[in-house]
Amino acid sequence: MTHGTPALQDQLPVATSSWSPGDRPTGLVIVDAVHGFCTVGAGPLAPASPNAQVARMVGEIDRLARRFVAAGRPIMALLDTHEPGKAEPPYPPHCERGTGQENLVDELAWLESEILTTLLRKDCINGFIGAVEAAHPGHGVSHNRMADWVALHRLHSVVVTGICTDICVLDLVVTLLSARNHGLVPTLRDIVVLEPACATYDMPLETARSLGLPDTAAHPQALTHHLGLYVMASRGAILASAIEE
Repeated sequence: MTHGTPALQDQLPVATSSWSPGDRPTGLVIVDAVHGFCTVGAGPLAPASPNAQVARMVGEIDRLARRFVAAGRPIMALLDTHEPGKAEPPYPPHCERGTGQENLVDELAWLESEILTTLLRKDCINGFIGAVEAAHPGHGVSHNRMADWVALHRLHSVVVTGICTDICVLDLVVTLLSARNHGLVPTLRDIVVLEPACATYDMPLETARSLGLPDTAAHPQALTHHLGLYVMASRGAILASAIEE
């Protein structure tokens, strides 16, 4: 299965296949499936019009989450949440606490009351870094809530989904791979990215220029989605087209 242009696929090949957790302890991670990134018109970083890739992602996450709940498997939902007035360069203010942009999209709101779901609000792109919390404020001693979640459930595998493929999903996946290799999550072996349950945003070069933005703001959806998948696979992630039981 290919995801970019034929020329890009020839130079930076991306391949996906079905993957099964079997009887291995496996958790689901949902990255930033919040209104501010997924709901049309819900903020400066939300889609300006209906987007097929984002809609596909939300539907796939919903279906997979319901399967995980039915199987008694744990879920962690990362929610991009920023304190008003605290900037996150180079992005404009988004997903500020109290705006509603920081909450799960309507299709996934049922997860908030699900006992198997752990909600983790983060204030930066990288969810693993965003999971760092001070155990004793003022004493410099900290722990990582995501590492704690992996350890609590003795997870062998995690399936990662969400938005954006090449930004928050990518940062989390490559950091988890390093954390695994460094022994910070000793039970973890497989980091799986479910491609149909990931998405990114679309800003063609001509759109960026028409808005007066620098050329570096260009973000063609198909290409950046492909590049995110390629980088994650090149670092050791497993790319899945489907999760089989």
